[in-house]
Amino acid sequence: MHFAVLVFPGSNCDHDAFHVFRNILNIPVDFVWHKENDLKKYDAILIPGGFSYGDYLRTGAIASFSPIMKSVIQEAKAGKPVFGICNGFQILIESGLLPGALIINQSVRFLSQDVTLEVATTDSIYTQSLKKGQKLTMPIAHKQGNYIADEDTLKMLEDEDRVAFRYNKRKNGNPNGSMQRIAGIMNKKRNVLGMMPHPERAAESVLGSEDGLKIFKSMMGLA
Repeated sequence: MHFAVLVFPGSNCDHDAFHVFRNILNIPVDFVWHKENDLKKYDAILIPGGFSYGDYLRTGAIASFSPIMKSVIQEAKAGKPVFGICNGFQILIESGLLPGALIINQSVRFLSQDVTLEVATTDSIYTQSLKKGQKLTMPIAHKQGNYIADEDTLKMLEDEDRVAFRYNKRKNGNPNGSMQRIAGIMNKKRNVLGMMPHPERAAESVLGSEDGLKIFKSMMGLA
């Protein structure tokens, strides 16, 4: 499996993701600059976290118009795995590949902390090796991670089992105030996943958790 890790001006988690693929999982991976326009040779695409274009206008808004995104949309529609983390999730929403919106956290503060996630479905490549209800610990680092959507969209996500991860039910377990504790969602084909927490920052014991690695391994059928 050959991965593309996209790079935008302001990306800052691209090297973290690259490290996971190249040095931990020994998977072929390339950085792909946002001005490129062809992703056909790659088997999967990762859109990393960061602050693309300084989060001007709206988080992910300007990046969604980068030349590479036309190819991302084409490959996603063809069924290729596309994984957006944090700012990558925001870009997927701004590109129309995922529904809803990500607005400023309920606390109106930037949050950098560990969270506990619950696996909401195992019906996806990203969660096929996990168990429904399984708890995963990994960090968040964002100010605009509060997921919102209208009632019809929320119902659709629930009815179609497209919520991949939820924040924990415990007190303060949903730090950004996301509707229905949503931490990650998928498209209808289930090949596109966006999530706010950072699994690439929970891929080695030295980081305090290896739970994030389970998502990458599941994605590649290694677990």
